Amino acid sequence: MTPVHAAPPPTRPLERFLRLFTDVRDGEGLQLLMLAFNTFLILTSYYLMKPVREVLILDQPHGAELKSYAYGAQAVLLLVIVPLYGALAARLSRQRLINGVTLFFVACLPLFWLAMGQEAPIGFVFFLWTGIFSLMVIAQFWGYANDIYSVEAGKRLFAVIAFGSSAGAVFGAWLAGRLIREIGVPPLLLVAAGVLGASLLLFNLTDRRVLRGESARKTEDAQSVIGGQGAFRVVLGDRYLLLMALVILLLNCINSAGEYILSSIVKQAADAQVAAGTMTHHEVKQFIGAFFSDYFGIVNLAGMVLQLFFVSRIVKWFGVSAALLVPPVVALGSYAVCALLPTLVAVRWAKVAENSVDYSLMNTVRHMLFLPTTREQKYKAKQVIDSFAARAGDVVSAGIVFVGTTVLTLSVSHFAWINVTLVVVWIGVCAATGAEFRRRSAAVEPAR
Repeated sequence: MTPVHAAPPPTRPLERFLRLFTDVRDGEGLQLLMLAFNTFLILTSYYLMKPVREVLILDQPHGAELKSYAYGAQAVLLLVIVPLYGALAARLSRQRLINGVTLFFVACLPLFWLAMGQEAPIGFVFFLWTGIFSLMVIAQFWGYANDIYSVEAGKRLFAVIAFGSSAGAVFGAWLAGRLIREIGVPPLLLVAAGVLGASLLLFNLTDRRVLRGESARKTEDAQSVIGGQGAFRVVLGDRYLLLMALVILLLNCINSAGEYILSSIVKQAADAQVAAGTMTHHEVKQFIGAFFSDYFGIVNLAGMVLQLFFVSRIVKWFGVSAALLVPPVVALGSYAVCALLPTLVAVRWAKVAENSVDYSLMNTVRHMLFLPTTREQKYKAKQVIDSFAARAGDVVSAGIVFVGTTVLTLSVSHFAWINVTLVVVWIGVCAATGAEFRRRSAAVEPAR
């Protein structure tokens, strides 16, 4: 694979510093950092919500199974929500679209906090809501990033922007762990609302800067409505988009089944301590919340290191297509370990390996796949693929969990072997998607 050609070294201090991590050119640094900090804030907010989500969903009978089924319910909701998003995109400019959607999620968080104070049974509802948030808001941000960068620039710069996501996930998980011990679980939602609101302010500042630097034609495009077909129709009419959808479907099916494996073992460990009299029911909440905060922190710290020092170099020297194959190869090894050694320690570290690569390399490459697509595809198809296809994978996973637990009574090891089989299929789909990416990129990139 021929590496991306490098421009002359930048002369400005900021760009010279960023050059340590990727091929940044003069004039690109400030906007790049603003986008990276924007996604840092979004992910910080999300990881403040995640321990609350885990506590509410797992602190009830059959919580691990209910968590798996909730992913499937999200897919059903997205059948309604994604077309609504597409309808908004057909009527609003990108700035008004992003502002409106993000403000809605900000406004919901204080309402959930009030409901928790009344001990309302909101575990399932909040799990659905956080899942929709994590898919739609993040997909929306990356649709915007794809809109303002060319294929060539995106290949160079997306790794740094994605580092903002990795750093935000690490900081959010760390902050959640500290705040849980100091102020408890419910107030995390108010902190998350403040952080998400700050990300929206930064987006508007960034967009003004982007518009000042764009040509008159691009500025007119940015301020016009996105328009076009329905979101699902955009995907169904394009082979490349369908391949991307299948990549994400398999990714989430495999990962969700792995989360069920981990959640089952964690819940079993907590229940065993309660049965032994070494832990009270109230302490179970703290145990689960602290475990997942620490687990998320380890995963995201490893992912951040990979993002900062390895992702841009893998993409630069081996290309997007080859980089797309790395996550499923790592997952293949991880689930083979889980199948052969189904203990809490082994499953935990296998999931750390899988998720750290997913949150760094896969999280960057999956967004790069949209670089050689149209503007309509960047916003509408990305919502279908990153939201609905992702949750469709969770539906498949929920079906596997349901049949495996209620009909076949499968063990953790059996579920791991099922994932090994699915990963083999995933590798083949990733190879086909990478080949199509190379073809489309060659068609839109200027000759060198």
